[in-house]
Amino acid sequence: MISAQLHTEFLPYPDKEDRKVMVYVPSHKEGELLPVIYMTDGQNLFDESATPYGCWDVIKAVEDEQKNGSAGAIIVGIDNGNKYRDCELTPKCIGEVQYKELMSGYVSSEGEIFDGFLMNTVIPFVEGNYPVKSEKKFTSVCGSSSGGLQAFFTGIEHSDRFACVGAFSPAFLIYTRDDWRKYLISKVKDTVPYLYIYTGDNDLLEHMIFKSVEMMYDLLPEVGYPLDMMNEVVLFENKHNENAWRDIFKDFLHTFLNSI
Repeated sequence: MISAQLHTEFLPYPDKEDRKVMVYVPSHKEGELLPVIYMTDGQNLFDESATPYGCWDVIKAVEDEQKNGSAGAIIVGIDNGNKYRDCELTPKCIGEVQYKELMSGYVSSEGEIFDGFLMNTVIPFVEGNYPVKSEKKFTSVCGSSSGGLQAFFTGIEHSDRFACVGAFSPAFLIYTRDDWRKYLISKVKDTVPYLYIYTGDNDLLEHMIFKSVEMMYDLLPEVGYPLDMMNEVVLFENKHNENAWRDIFKDFLHTFLNSI
């Protein structure tokens, strides 16, 4: 049996310094390959001191799944350190950005660059150096807030590569419904990822996000997204923070692993 390890890598990010990517590989048998979740919030996944609300505690979530008989999953967290977050996790092609005043440090929309970094640098590196099952049904992408928006975007853009998307408190509100409709109607294909969309509703920002999630959940079937490939989870008592995302990640992880 190979013991669990948390690895730190630094990979070249376009026109910026090398980016820290953390790869958690749970305990596994020699030669065993594992499912993988790529996450847009690497700086908040493993370190309890990362934020005033702690971290997502993804290692414990994976270990708990293993205790219940699952092989677990490799977790790949891409760090942004909040320095570039609202630029890197905001796609340009969807439409004009709304609510810029809520976005700390926003200058321009660079979500396509982050997407390219994930698809062309991170994933090939991980698949070439870690015991990953690379087929679509074993591959997921997940994030929260702006990271939830980016995870949704990546899953839609690469529906041939991802079986499951975890969009937690996703920042759908920064585009209008019309812009979302124009974007999605050209993207929905015969084969789509399973969408696990979560929101709370217990502070001002989360309430705004809740309303935009409701909008998205109504819009998706209109543009042809299959109802059986969507799941909306609303916990009205939850606020916009890591406490909520830590708890909901456990259910998302279980849902993803049980779908394999």
